[in-house]
Amino acid sequence: MSGLPPIGAIAPQQLGAIFPDDLVAPARAAGQDATGGFGAMVTQGLSQVNEKLLTSQTDLQALATGDVQNVHQTMIRLEEARVSFQLMVQVRGRLLEAYQDIMKMQI
Repeated sequence: MSGLPPIGAIAPQQLGAIFPDDLVAPARAAGQDATGGFGAMVTQGLSQVNEKLLTSQTDLQALATGDVQNVHQTMIRLEEARVSFQLMVQVRGRLLEAYQDIMKMQI
């Protein structure tokens, strides 16, 4: 084991020679914290689901009043909203289950 250099001997500048650039994690922006990416992704997903639900509600009102030109397209949008809402509920359930499993772990 005498051929291996000690851990402290590798300078941070030498990481590029050891690991390819695509394997080294990119540096974060100055204003971005560790949870900013996940929180932004969740917020964006929720806003997309909300937008689909609002669009489907408007389509249903138009369908009820008879102002719909293309019933097929309206039904497709309603089904997309239903499926995206079900996906959101399933993801929420999985996240909650993972959180509960983590909280049950012994320290």
